[in-house]
Amino acid sequence: MARAISSLRLVQWAMLGSIVLYGLVGQLARPSNRMLDPSVAYLFATLSVAVIGIIFVVRRTLVFRASTTLATQPDDPLSLGVWRTGYIVTYALCEALALFGLLLRFLGGNLQQAMPYYIGGFILLFFFRPQQPEAEATT
Repeated sequence: MARAISSLRLVQWAMLGSIVLYGLVGQLARPSNRMLDPSVAYLFATLSVAVIGIIFVVRRTLVFRASTTLATQPDDPLSLGVWRTGYIVTYALCEALALFGLLLRFLGGNLQQAMPYYIGGFILLFFFRPQQPEAEATT
């Protein structure tokens, strides 16, 4: 279990670094100066809301369910695989939010339009750190 947590933390930190790089690439590449179509901005906003909803569904269906089993049986390989997969899918979806910002930037958006996507992906990825599953206390 400790090995899985440390490998997930390594993936998490690598993805956090990549989000910072997306912001730098978007700024340094100096995308075209054309104006962004407002319908594209609305499309990305709608997709972002959907992705955030999917993140919470994935966490509930994969991570939390596997955590209850891992709290009592930490060496269960099936639950550990589901738990790890849930975190990786969550991280990939958080990364997708930041990629929306980079794509928006290359389609003609400015930094102020792309920044919420970078920040949102970064914050979600940062706060969804892997934690040791613990048994719930019954009172």
